[in-house]
Order: sequence, then structure tokens, then C-alpha cells
Amino acid sequence: MTRRRILFLMGVAGPAGCSRRNRLRLNVLNWPTYIDGGALARFEAETGIGVRQATYESNEEMLARVMTGNSGWDVVFPSNYFIPPMREMGLLARLDRSRLRNLSYLDERFQAPGWDGGLEWCAPFVWGGAGILFDGRVRPAPTGWRDLWDGRYRGRMTMLDDSGEVLGAALKILGHSLNSTSESELRGAYELALRQKPLLRAYLNAEVRDQVVAGDVLAAQSWATTAQQAMDAAPHLGFAYPREGFSLYADCAAVLRESRRGELAHRFIDYILRPEIAAGLVEKARTATANAGARALLGAKAAGLPALYPDAETLERGEWFAPMPAGAQRLRDRLWTELKSA
Repeated sequence: MTRRRILFLMGVAGPAGCSRRNRLRLNVLNWPTYIDGGALARFEAETGIGVRQATYESNEEMLARVMTGNSGWDVVFPSNYFIPPMREMGLLARLDRSRLRNLSYLDERFQAPGWDGGLEWCAPFVWGGAGILFDGRVRPAPTGWRDLWDGRYRGRMTMLDDSGEVLGAALKILGHSLNSTSESELRGAYELALRQKPLLRAYLNAEVRDQVVAGDVLAAQSWATTAQQAMDAAPHLGFAYPREGFSLYADCAAVLRESRRGELAHRFIDYILRPEIAAGLVEKARTATANAGARALLGAKAAGLPALYPDAETLERGEWFAPMPAGAQRLRDRLWTELKSA
């Protein structure tokens, strides 16, 4: 189980009066948040292309569904650290940038990202990070991961149901990279997480949002998107990017090599890169857009939310998730299994 179980926004209804039987069709495999029904219907009405969309809850689930090379899907949305391994496995098609005019609207930091410097394989779509969602009525407020090892939150605290995030927080406390491949560092992070476990209510993802809003949970490791949704509902809540450092990720649109609908796939990706379409997603899902044109369309309040758009000084503490060598990933998976069952 990994990142982002958030509000389900996807719609499947096409434009009225349009025959699905005779339309071109594009198959899109997506996270459960990244195209709202209105935007999807507008694309179908503009292009005459019907979109069949299904969702997945983790990068691993997505990868398992497309590994055969004859899955039938055309467009997927891997996180940044899955782009290099999927490219190396021959699963991705090279993008034709001449068909993606709206790439020019991407924020400068996403014009040449470390995982795909030439944007040859993916188009960054949304991004985010992990931090601490907390009840602001409890003092002192948490400012670092180490505060989540404090007994005052016993039974009213959660961590994400995500091995990279939980071990990553422990690694940061110990002064290591969250992408560490060192066995000794990873085992040290496991031991630290094991000591925290008796204090926890559970390992939860977006499901914890309502519990924090209700006051049942006082502190939670949370993705910024989930935290912003909670703060919208309960203004007494706060969010902190930990002083020790925190994870960053970006979800990116990509075309599968197996696709026989490359032209349609490019039209779809260029469509979701339109500033007004990307801005609409931010307004509904409360996620950070990689699209500078979209951010310019947002009201000052939405464009300046510090949970979604931390300042430059805060971002300096962030670290992008990176692909794991096979051996290190197996060790991480084993330690996570042991932690969950302990």
C-alpha cells in the first residue's frame, strides 16, 4: 500500500448525444484524483475521443498491471521515481514534444527534472511532499519527525501506511537520506520505527483525515494534499514540514510503449497540461500543480497555500524520492513487513 488515497473525483460520463460506439477510444490508467468528471467530459466533447479510465492505489499496482506489455492501457501516471525503471524495462514510449505545446506552461523546476532532464518520457503533472498534520490546540506544536516519537501523542497519532515514508522519516531523524541503500542505516531506521509503534493508533493514509478533523487523532504523518483538505474543513489544524527533512514526489503523465494510440495519447496529455484544466484540478483535489500557467490562474489564496507550495527555504529540506536498486528494495520490503507484523 503506498501513496495517495484521496478524494475520488473521476467521472466517466461522456457528452450527451454522442455515440460511444462510433468514437475513438483512449484507455487511461490513473490515480483516483487527477481528472475530474467535468474536464473529462469536455475533452470527449472537444475531440470526439472516448476515454475509458480506471484507477490504481499505488505505483506498484500500476506497474503490475502494465508489465506484460499487452495490457491495453495507453496513458499512465507514474511517480517520478518510477520513470527511470519503467524506461529501462522498455515500458514507456518516447514523447513527441512537437505534439505537446503546453509543456511550455510547466514551472521552471519541472522543465528539466532530474528523473527526465529532456522531458523525453513524461510530463510532470502534480507534486507534493509529506509532513505532519496536527491539532493546533495542542501545544507545543510538532516541528519535526522526532516529535512523533513523543509519548504525549500515545494512541492519538498515526503514520502513513507507506514503507518509504515511515522508514524515510526515521532515516531523516538519524541524519540519513530517505533514499538510503545502506543495510545498517535501514536497519537502524527499522529499529527506530519499531520503538515508535506502541505509540501509534495505526498506519493510515488519507483515511485519517476525518479523524484529525474530529479531534480523535492529534498528530499524523500526512501528505500535504490530505493535510490541506483537512485544514479546509477545520481551521484549527496545522501542518509542518519537519525540520529534519521530508520527502518530495511528482506524478507524471506518460505513454506506454505498447499503445497503438500514440496520437490520441498526446492529445490527452496536452489537454491536461492546459493551465485552466490543471488549475481546476488544484481547486478540487487540493494538490500542488507542476504547471506555472495553472498556478497563475488560481486566486492568491489557493496559489499561496504553504502546505501545497512551501517557500524556497522549506523546500531546501525536501528530498525527491529516487529509484531503489533491487537489493535495497527487497530489504526495505522485508523490514516493512516485519514492522507491520510486529
